[in-house]
Amino acid sequence: MSFANEGEPTHNPENNLPLFSVGQVVGTPPALEAIKLAGHDPLDYLLRHMTGDWGDLDEEDIQANKDAVAHGNRVFSAYNLPTKAKIWIITEWNRSSTTILLPEEY
Repeated sequence: MSFANEGEPTHNPENNLPLFSVGQVVGTPPALEAIKLAGHDPLDYLLRHMTGDWGDLDEEDIQANKDAVAHGNRVFSAYNLPTKAKIWIITEWNRSSTTILLPEEY
């Protein structure tokens, strides 16, 4: 994964400290099933999201997330599953909730 500003990591896999609060976490049944079919745990993706590993995003979206963490805007992650399915994780700007969903459910 490349970062928009090399040398300015937002994800520290050594300590996995959250960068922001996720509030109430919910997942849509289709998204949770897709993760299950891929043989993964939704909590693994949530941890990645919280610690700044935003998955399969371009540099512009990565920078938007860095700004969102700093200034309290919506945080968005996208992950391609081994089964070729894709999930999104979205934390609301006010950190009241986080949703795990499929792109087509947005």
